[in-house]
Amino acid sequence: MSYLEKLRTIQEKNDSWLCVGLDPDPARLRVDVLKQDEPVLPFNRAIIEATADLVCAYKPNLGFYLMWGAAGVIALERTIASIPDEIPVILDCKAGDIGNTQAAWAMGLFDEWAVDAVTVNPFIGEDAVLPMIGERPDNAVYILARTSNPSAALFQGDLAAGEGLSAEVLRRSQKWQTAGHKGYVIGATYPEELAVARELAPQANFLIPGIGAQGGSLESAVRYGPDEVAGPVISASRSILYADMSGDFAGAAREAADKVRRQINALRTYDFRDSSSLRSTE
Repeated sequence: MSYLEKLRTIQEKNDSWLCVGLDPDPARLRVDVLKQDEPVLPFNRAIIEATADLVCAYKPNLGFYLMWGAAGVIALERTIASIPDEIPVILDCKAGDIGNTQAAWAMGLFDEWAVDAVTVNPFIGEDAVLPMIGERPDNAVYILARTSNPSAALFQGDLAAGEGLSAEVLRRSQKWQTAGHKGYVIGATYPEELAVARELAPQANFLIPGIGAQGGSLESAVRYGPDEVAGPVISASRSILYADMSGDFAGAAREAADKVRRQINALRTYDFRDSSSLRSTE
């Protein structure tokens, strides 16, 4: 099954475009959780068990596992294995190196850890993408096009005007011939640029971060996120994982995830061509 087929299947089953980021931050975990010998895996498993019927994907970020050292890497591998097979796993690692190094990344992440997709930095060009999914039809990469951080425009340019590095990435990378799917990371913190990105990449799946703690536009993510095959992967991490660490953190995470999922699904019913449709539901 291709990545997009797997994604669409779980989106339909769970009626969800929500992706939960699995980012275990020791600065945010409760003291009793941290007192466990290996706190990362039990925490992640509790979140997965509480939210598996509400999501379309999970997205662990590699940095939040490296900060725990070797134990964190082991926890990441076991976390990936703990995620139900029907739910796509997107490893957020932003790999972006020359061809033989990228091939090594691909062997480790796709062949050994069996993740479904990874994020890729395209700064060096197609050599960062072809070794990953050139011959892997069941996998995908999400190419960084417009990231959600405040200083993104410094090098990425004015995507709203169709100019700069982000626009060039979207235009040129679609010409690269790959067996796997090329999707794009488009941050919801730049809502006006989501529309331009969709025009430039009409068939690509979008991974859209920034709708939670970063305050991005959920409306724009829903309006411009869908492609011809599947809905977007709308990601939230901190706002769900740490919704309430005072008591039942997994239960609180479930409530937060369900709230975002319901907000997304409500927006999916809007006729965005009719502004009164939006006003009537406010």
